[in-house]
Amino acid sequence: MDAPAAIALVRKTSLSSLVEAEVMRLILAGELDSGQQIKEVAIAARLGVGRSSVREALRALEAVGLVRIEKNRGAFVRVVSETEAREMYVVREQLEGLAGALLAARITDDEVRELREYVDELDYYLDPAEFQRYFPLNLKFHRRIFEMAGNGRLLDMYGRLTNELHTVRRNGLLRGGGLAVSNIEHRNIVDALAARDADGASAAMRAHVSAGGQRRRAQAPGDSGSEVA
Repeated sequence: MDAPAAIALVRKTSLSSLVEAEVMRLILAGELDSGQQIKEVAIAARLGVGRSSVREALRALEAVGLVRIEKNRGAFVRVVSETEAREMYVVREQLEGLAGALLAARITDDEVRELREYVDELDYYLDPAEFQRYFPLNLKFHRRIFEMAGNGRLLDMYGRLTNELHTVRRNGLLRGGGLAVSNIEHRNIVDALAARDADGASAAMRAHVSAGGQRRRAQAPGDSGSEVA
């Protein structure tokens, strides 16, 4: 490959990566909602890139479970069915329990302080009106536990599952006083980690996920074929 072609390839790859990151941000922030069409022309104009870069980005997002591409119709933010959501919550419960057990055995005092700071900050955003601040910080809290646990494969599995569950988790937190209750559960998790109690941390993590699933189902359609908005 000659130098101009190589440079063009790098530029194209970099652009599609930037587009992917921005579309992912829009989805995770709720600016693009479940089932909503992602219009290539609008995204390309918004970011000042070609449609080919947008198409590549959407294919990458389809691969990680955030986008569904339909032939002759375009790309849409993925809608998670109730059956899929329940299955994913079962898997997430086990992954989080394992992360808690692994981290309890190796957590440092500095890491305990960091997690407590997240929980303290989340207390400022318990009003549903502050949800746009609560939700990303909540995601960061959970991801830091997986990062601190020190198992790269576990982190990768969690990242994929988190992408697929993004709208389901948003809706679950907004139901049944979810923000305040969720943060109490966060404190229980950090307390168990601070005590280096592997069984307690695993149980607290699993209980937190289970409770989140119950809050979500409290107002979600019960039919196995129904969809979670």
